[in-house]
Amino acid sequence: MPEFQKKTVHIKDPGRVEEIICGLIKGGAAKLQIITDFDMTLSRFSYNGKRCPTCHNIIDNSKLITEECRKKFFSFQLLQLKETYYAIEIDPALTIEEKYPYMVEWYNKSHALLIEQGLQKDKFAEIVRESDVMLKEGYENFFDKLSEHNIPVFIFSAGIGDILEEVIHQAGVYHSNVKVVSNFMDFDEHGILKGFKGELIHVYNKHDGALKNTEYFKQLKDNSNIILLGDSQGDLSMADGVANVEHILKIGYLNDKVDELLEKYMDSYDIVLVKDESLEVANSILQKIL
Repeated sequence: MPEFQKKTVHIKDPGRVEEIICGLIKGGAAKLQIITDFDMTLSRFSYNGKRCPTCHNIIDNSKLITEECRKKFFSFQLLQLKETYYAIEIDPALTIEEKYPYMVEWYNKSHALLIEQGLQKDKFAEIVRESDVMLKEGYENFFDKLSEHNIPVFIFSAGIGDILEEVIHQAGVYHSNVKVVSNFMDFDEHGILKGFKGELIHVYNKHDGALKNTEYFKQLKDNSNIILLGDSQGDLSMADGVANVEHILKIGYLNDKVDELLEKYMDSYDIVLVKDESLEVANSILQKIL
């Protein structure tokens, strides 16, 4: 495939990847399902050299955040949230087990600040519209083709589900074959944020979340072929709730700390896409299968 010749594409074992793709092609649409992360996987990491926002950042950067909270946000607290915890998340020297408690701390602190703000649900459409969030190049082709062939798409995100759904809704790709599992907000009768529903999903507990969604996967017992897309080591466990995997192709986006992390990503993902802001590789594989 010509798309595999791009310099952003890194494959440790081309023979194995070819074998998996052949299995996916043989199974066709009837056996396929997609399991994917959202932030920095379906959405862009950067555009024209400028970082693009995650679902959390869309709110942090919006005018919904009061000046008083913004000062607090840009004080030691936010520096801690963004710099300290992000550095821990992508630190190649730490194990997932070592990172785990820090991720819980980061999300809990961040969510507590949002609850303090009393965010209004009816403002979300506007803040998403005004944000710099962008889906990766080729997203229409990706979502539309999967919808056309009724391929189940499971978006598993440690972001904020309400914002994520608004992003794909505004992009016109929130089709009926898409299921979103994420951190969803809980609002009072006036539409004001009062907390978050269910258990926290963070970057490194997707294994637990996957097991909690076994009912969803059970309904798809014939969809034993999986294309998994992620951008962190934690995303590799997103398919753990699928009982009967026949073929799984893991595509990983490596957006940051490339020199330190490339080898680790190549050991765990079948295809690694370095600083790649498109869905070209996934789309070219879907073209062969569907």
